[in-house]
Amino acid sequence: MAPASRRNNSSLPAGYVEDKSKGPMLRFQDSLPKLPVPTLEETAARYLKSLRPLLTPSELENSTKAVQEFIAPDGPGRTLQEKLVARREDPNVKNWIYEWWNEAAYLTYRDPVVPYVSYFYSHRDDRRRRDPAKRAAAITTAALEFQKQVDNGTLEPEYMRKLPICMDSYKWMFNTSRVPARPADYPVKFDHAQNKYIVAVRKNQFFKIATEVDGQQLNTSELEQAFRRVYDLAGERVPAVGALTSENRDVWTDARAVLLAADPSNAKAVEGVEAASFLVCLDDAKPVTLEERAHVYWHGDGQNRWYDKPVQFIVNDNGTAGFMGEHSMMDGTPTHRLNDYVNDLIFNNKLDFSDPAVRSNLPDPKPINFVVTQEVQAEINRAVADFTSVISQHELAVQAYQGYGKGLIKKFRCSPDAYTQMIIQLAYFKMNGKNRPTYESAAVRRFQLGRTETCRTVSEDSTAWCRSMADETADGAARVALLRKALDSQSEFISAASDGKGVDRHLFGLKRLLEPGQAVPALYADPAYAYSCSWYMSTSQLSSEFFNGYGWSQVIDGGFGIAYMINENRDGFLCVISDLSTFRRPWVTASPLLRSEKTAPRPPAGIGSAFCSLLIFKTGGGPGGGGGGGGGGPPAAGAGAAAAEDEPPSTDLAASAAGSPLAFHRMPLGKYVLQYSLRSRNIWK
Repeated sequence: MAPASRRNNSSLPAGYVEDKSKGPMLRFQDSLPKLPVPTLEETAARYLKSLRPLLTPSELENSTKAVQEFIAPDGPGRTLQEKLVARREDPNVKNWIYEWWNEAAYLTYRDPVVPYVSYFYSHRDDRRRRDPAKRAAAITTAALEFQKQVDNGTLEPEYMRKLPICMDSYKWMFNTSRVPARPADYPVKFDHAQNKYIVAVRKNQFFKIATEVDGQQLNTSELEQAFRRVYDLAGERVPAVGALTSENRDVWTDARAVLLAADPSNAKAVEGVEAASFLVCLDDAKPVTLEERAHVYWHGDGQNRWYDKPVQFIVNDNGTAGFMGEHSMMDGTPTHRLNDYVNDLIFNNKLDFSDPAVRSNLPDPKPINFVVTQEVQAEINRAVADFTSVISQHELAVQAYQGYGKGLIKKFRCSPDAYTQMIIQLAYFKMNGKNRPTYESAAVRRFQLGRTETCRTVSEDSTAWCRSMADETADGAARVALLRKALDSQSEFISAASDGKGVDRHLFGLKRLLEPGQAVPALYADPAYAYSCSWYMSTSQLSSEFFNGYGWSQVIDGGFGIAYMINENRDGFLCVISDLSTFRRPWVTASPLLRSEKTAPRPPAGIGSAFCSLLIFKTGGGPGGGGGGGGGGPPAAGAGAAAAEDEPPSTDLAASAAGSPLAFHRMPLGKYVLQYSLRSRNIWK
């Protein structure tokens, strides 16, 4: 997505009208098209196409019959389609799926928001601000500048394919919170004019920091002083009321009632946190490696947070920093822009952070005090125990590869995103001997209130290519031809999804319109329907020169969450992989967080090694190189190499990278695979 300032509004197609009375940010909002409803025939064809590589012939025959019955002239799909089209055409409905999706995908979802809903960005180091108070102050100053533009509507809209996109979700960025309730949570929005403050969290304690005094915003030096006072005032740890927000949503709903009933002042304390512009969590962790940082920003210790807030910046005691977002009302692209903006101002000196003046009349940070009774403490204890149990079951790996990146892939005349998706498919195939349903997020924000649609990555073409890579008799030219077909299929599906013509949201909407007691159509009762939307891999990509990682959880047990960045040659690839494992890792059993990282044993297997070995494999003999072998080699220094770890590379992995094109084995998960440097860049010539 190109920066908003680079777009020429005069080149917009007919139908887009600027309403300047709404301010720059929302000036196109009312003229954005409505999310379309695909025809039954379009969705049926795409759905069956997505099933073919996943099912046996007999299973596919059953599914085809169910689909044909559904879309037949007298089939149940016709009536449901008429209702859905009528909903879409209703002038009072801006987006036919918006309320349904927010409710079903997020607000009625009962699992904890951390780690299952929240996501994180890991910021690159700021070498001029190693001191955490300085880092926190600079981030806060820059974020407040962004908030001004959102609140007064002067933020420029974003564009996709040169078209303006929906900016409505920005209203849920600041001074907002998610609130637990049965059967569905709900969002709350507070008036910024009445709540000009942020909340800093240190050692489980919450402090209000006024961002404006006597009509003047605090400068960076004044904010730095305020953060230093928070460090001084925090003292020892207190009962972690914030841990309650890490619970299952029903459990948190009940615990919130216990908290509010414990003392009348607790209601005001809760609102004090929820109404803040945003949170700055001052952690006592000192993460160094990319994985350590990812764990801090993804979930932390489960206590020094308020997980219902959509914007939480995290600053560690060694000055490293990152971001955590709550997902229910806002997808990642707005907060991606926020974090890029903040870091751009800081790293490129686009804002004056050097004003040394500190007013003498500034108030101290104000503690937000909770009354913690025995009943509340019992809820906190349960929340901490449940959090520890959940997080201990999860594994996360960060794989950084700098041998090549977007620039070289474009020289292959390939889509970098589709290319990486095929690497992920081959990595999974390499581990399991088969491909399974894979989700890639496609943005539909060019429509009113648009959020996301599913791109179903697995295709007949992608599986054919994966099989060819396992076939030692296949020649390079055949593999290249199959890969190009797979890339075309991937690009076609994500393009259709971005145009509002994906499979999953349409089928979801039709099913939502079933009347109570109405017979469930065979299409939805077919096991293939549930299986095909069980996302064994949930994937998405973004690019930022300011991030050294981002990610989220897997969405099903036995699946993977795969976040990847494709930068230019200098930066290459960075992939963050999360999964649920029987392997237990003591991330949260010690304080400060992560102190036991170095003693944790290695997990038994993972897709990360397969992913990175295949990045390397792609640059060797591989497809188009004239041979079936990969291009690996011994550990090497220089470009594309990573620092050696404390054990030698796996011989199996070395054989996989350097010899046979594909070996079916479970490979140790470790960054040592990155020691294999590029051997050549002569493929695809």
